[in-house]
Amino acid sequence: MYQYTAFDRQVVRQRAAQFRDQLERNLAGELADDDFRPLRLQNGWYVQRHAPMLRVAVPYGELSSKQLRQLALIARQYDRGFGHFTTRQNLQYNWIPLRQAADVMDKLAEVDMHGIQTSGNCIRNITSDALAGIAQDEIVDPRPYCEILRQWSTLHPEFAHLPRKFKIAVSGAQEDRAAIGWHDVGLQLLKNEAGEVGFKVLVGGGMGRTPVIGSVINAFVPWQQILVYLEAIVRVYNRFGRRDNLYKARIKILVKAEGQAFFDAVNAEFDKILTLDAGGREHIIPVSELERVSRSFQDPAGVRPATNNFDPHRTGNPQPAFLRWLERNVQPHRVPGYRAVTLSLKRVGLAPGDATADQMDAAATMADRYSLGELRVTHEQNLLLPWVREADLLAVWHAAKDAGFATPNIGLLTDMIACPGGDFCALANARSIPVAESITERFDDLDELYDLGPIDLHISGCMNSCGHHHTGHIGILGIDKDGDEWYQVSVGGSDGSTLSGASTPGKVIGPSFAADEVPDVIEALIEVYRQQRQPGERFVDAARRIGVPPLRAAADAVRRSTARTESADPALSI
Repeated sequence: MYQYTAFDRQVVRQRAAQFRDQLERNLAGELADDDFRPLRLQNGWYVQRHAPMLRVAVPYGELSSKQLRQLALIARQYDRGFGHFTTRQNLQYNWIPLRQAADVMDKLAEVDMHGIQTSGNCIRNITSDALAGIAQDEIVDPRPYCEILRQWSTLHPEFAHLPRKFKIAVSGAQEDRAAIGWHDVGLQLLKNEAGEVGFKVLVGGGMGRTPVIGSVINAFVPWQQILVYLEAIVRVYNRFGRRDNLYKARIKILVKAEGQAFFDAVNAEFDKILTLDAGGREHIIPVSELERVSRSFQDPAGVRPATNNFDPHRTGNPQPAFLRWLERNVQPHRVPGYRAVTLSLKRVGLAPGDATADQMDAAATMADRYSLGELRVTHEQNLLLPWVREADLLAVWHAAKDAGFATPNIGLLTDMIACPGGDFCALANARSIPVAESITERFDDLDELYDLGPIDLHISGCMNSCGHHHTGHIGILGIDKDGDEWYQVSVGGSDGSTLSGASTPGKVIGPSFAADEVPDVIEALIEVYRQQRQPGERFVDAARRIGVPPLRAAADAVRRSTARTESADPALSI
């Protein structure tokens, strides 16, 4: 993990002190709410449906056990005893009183954490592959580059007030596990024929009302020049992005509207930075700086490759539950003798991605005992232990069971992605958590889940798409109709992973459904898959082959409330 320098700590602590001053002036009536709003947002503080919400940055998903314990302490002392891990590798609190916000920022700064630029119209938290540095298919470790990008983008004076939020994702493996095609900028690390490291750069991806897959703007930018190239992209966006219409302000709209003209403008700006800007070439990353940052990402002390092949049957009469957990929650590792272990945050009783303070403490203890003090936050809203010795897997399984992390469902239907929805978010049109819970309860048979195989189910409470519903094999979108909650269902979406195929938005299967119909709709779609799947065919492939009409017919057949009202009210066909 990256080790903060004295300068890094000074930046975070000064930012916390600055926020304290701003908050105190706001509470005293000396700083108007409208003036305070952009300041609190760029420190991660929202005002949500019931209380303030804080989003804490976990850059590229890396988290130490010490940091996780501090997050648990904050949850226990300032919130209501839990936190929510998000698809963009952040942690959110939903019940911290605003008057205590500065105290929380100080607590975060104690462990080199903050909420800087986790909100607002700026460059947000840099995200990456949760298996970065340990994946068997890795081409280049993306973490040093992510850290350099984090430092470059943090408090960047020119990009503090962009037309809209701006998100960057980085992948360094053959498989895209960071959904880079769905980001404002997606960066794919690769090597050219000469063995030189560079980036394929995608621009203009995004979800929301207009789902767009990023376009390749440059097939190979040498790693030394990546900051200059990103500077050019964001400058062009900052100059020409729409500021008159919130719904057309994202870079995807600009790229879609301008096409090649946008690409030409970026490449021209890139050349100008290098040839005309005062100090422009100083943004070229020196080898010494990459080496300095990379030293934080060497294998942790104590990692010793093992030559013995792991055999679970040698662990002593292995239980079927343990073998299932090995199959779903344990991933291969770059270092022989090690595995990556996912701690599932998907189980009945808590919302997807939620962890109690006690669970956070338990995960921190597991990291210390079995993962050299390190954890990762995954895009799928789980936690991951990246440095588990194969010899410790049985002990890790027992510890995971005790803490409620051992559900063997990673990649299956109940390992769903879901945003907090209308229970917390002021922007949401509908609730996500009750829908997720009802589906989890409906599909609680592990034998059935294993028979169905991998299915990505994603739920968003509104068009902002925080639950990535567009990318789900089954996507659920909450919408509002005259003050009532309704849910639109889509099928066949992809995040760009090997399982799902090239990034693509799912296809809507018809008019929306009432909340009580959604579990029946999911079951109806699953039943079509059962009946029509070919040998070895996965749900997403079958759904694309079968097409929308049979799936829509099956879903329509289980309508109840909407079946009575659809014909009478044309609005319900939306």
